[in-house]
Amino acid sequence: MASVIDNDIMYLKGVGPKRAELFKKLGINTVRELIYHLPRHYTDFSDVTPIADAVLDEVCAVRVRVVSKERPAMLRKGMTLYRLLVTDGASDMTVTIFNSQYLFDSLETDGDYILYGKITGNFISREMSSPLVLSALSEDKLQPVYPLTAGLTQNVLRKCLKNALAAASPEDVEILPKDILEKSGLMREEIALNLIHFPKSFEDASQARRRLALDELLVLRLGMAELKDRNRRATAYSLKNGDISGFLGALPFDLTGAQKRAISDCVRDMAGGSPMNRLILGDVGSGKTAVAAACCYVAAKNGAQAVMMAPTEILASQHFESLKGFLEPSGVRVGLLIGSMSKKQKTAVYEKCRSGELDVIVGTHALFQAGAEYKRLGLVITDEQHRFGVEQRQRLARKGDNPHRLVMSATPIPRTLALMIYGELDISVLDELPAGRKKIETYAVTGKLRERAYAYIKKYLDDGGQAYIVCPAVEEGEGELMNVADYAEEIKNGFFRDYRIGVLHGQMASSAKEGVMKRFKEHELDILVCTTVVEVGVDVPNATVMLIENADRFGLSQLHQLRGRVGRGERESVCILITDNPSEECRKRMRVISSTASGFEISEADLEIRGPGDFFGYAQHGLPPVRVADLAADKELIDHAQSLAESLRPRLYGEECGQLRRRVYNLFMNGEAMG
Repeated sequence: MASVIDNDIMYLKGVGPKRAELFKKLGINTVRELIYHLPRHYTDFSDVTPIADAVLDEVCAVRVRVVSKERPAMLRKGMTLYRLLVTDGASDMTVTIFNSQYLFDSLETDGDYILYGKITGNFISREMSSPLVLSALSEDKLQPVYPLTAGLTQNVLRKCLKNALAAASPEDVEILPKDILEKSGLMREEIALNLIHFPKSFEDASQARRRLALDELLVLRLGMAELKDRNRRATAYSLKNGDISGFLGALPFDLTGAQKRAISDCVRDMAGGSPMNRLILGDVGSGKTAVAAACCYVAAKNGAQAVMMAPTEILASQHFESLKGFLEPSGVRVGLLIGSMSKKQKTAVYEKCRSGELDVIVGTHALFQAGAEYKRLGLVITDEQHRFGVEQRQRLARKGDNPHRLVMSATPIPRTLALMIYGELDISVLDELPAGRKKIETYAVTGKLRERAYAYIKKYLDDGGQAYIVCPAVEEGEGELMNVADYAEEIKNGFFRDYRIGVLHGQMASSAKEGVMKRFKEHELDILVCTTVVEVGVDVPNATVMLIENADRFGLSQLHQLRGRVGRGERESVCILITDNPSEECRKRMRVISSTASGFEISEADLEIRGPGDFFGYAQHGLPPVRVADLAADKELIDHAQSLAESLRPRLYGEECGQLRRRVYNLFMNGEAMG
């Protein structure tokens, strides 16, 4: 029987049809969805400051009594000004309210209030404009702040939430069985929901958030496990012949132990009756492409075709050249399919795909366009999969009959986190670098040494090398940061006037980006001034030095990804980080990146140092939204959710896990989450 909290939001006391339309703009259609509409942050009215002690132009809370109210003044049509004089007993202050007669009328002379806002003025007179107001008698000194839409106020939303929580029974919201709750000592869900919406202290809110974050991670992990099972359907391509001796014999180098293990994992998966769904998680330069090539070889030797999809044309072209080198000596036919090819060229490749004349096809989104058909598509490989939408990946897989899937990512992350983000995939980790891969010397300096850094770069350029200069800003006037175009212009007219300089950033058209990168790769440019658009992808073996401006603006993992663009050839390579941030955290991060070459170690340090925050753009991964948990900071909760998921998985379809099963279903039955 459906619970009352699953009713349409319009039937909740205090809502009605008109207000329900406003709630629906926030994605709140039911009472349950309102209960889980969580605060963005809290306004603390308890920590009050005397008016005289308040730091000017900084937000604070002051407890005051209203002394007098002035007559409203109309500044112009549609703009009325209301002013009050208030005192805290020692100092007076003027309060200005714009266009809110309701608020002005609600403030009574001789009434006591707490005002929250920014105090301006000087030592003689002080003023606060448009403050948040709370009665000094209110017990709710910690006020939640919610995402809103025009027509809904914080007060209205809070009143509706009180009614919603009153309508919810413990059984309506609790997702954990009683024995788990008792054994683990976890806060009950209905208590967590009440505390997160109406906390008495930040500690209350924090404890409530932990319980709700654990729920979210548990549901995510269980959903991933369900997806994994769903992917175990029969495949038409059981690739039994796993002999790769011909492939290995044609390689001009020896594979690392990690590469051999990953290939063995893939060969075993592809020989099974259900499709492989495997992630190759490897550091920059760890040799993921060679693993992918081995898988393509197995597919071809079993009479199946393989496709590899890359996010950009230039990266696809690079993979094409690599795979040709790996595979053509052993008789595997490799083709390229990218959007910039002429219609005639595309038609010719399409025909070869249909006829089976090509064994391996490398390309961009052109691989799953309407004209692309395959004779026997048995393996789909996606490089940097988070750069593709879920629907794009599904459309490519639908070109075959439930083909094997291999995903590659160069974002090294801790394994526990990988299980949460890529939980529907089996994971192979490449944690060794190929022999001969040189360490990139990394130095962190202040802006005072910029000229010396330029001279250092000049030495590499004069020796026939090339350089990247990375800036965090594109737009003009982004604080004090110089945008890439201005930066390039300045060095072109200054220190590097005798060198060929190109500019690359994410706001350029794809064709323009591809063109600049191609010119750089072919050494028609000496210096590439760019944003993080170069973070993943193209190998330019001749690029031997990178300078990163405002290095404190990047996470450690991102800095590691960026510097991986150099050191791709035989020469010694250098990365110079420039930052003027004096904080201890910044110094710690610069020490880590300068002394550590392992992306996995760096990602662990990044999580520890940065704490809450977006680790590397989770929204891109096609995951359901994670609204409460912080995948970067909640390491213990992730571990706890993992162990809970393992114990609850066998019980998921029992009566005691009805609410949990429902939550998993609701989250993962959305097509966008089903990648």
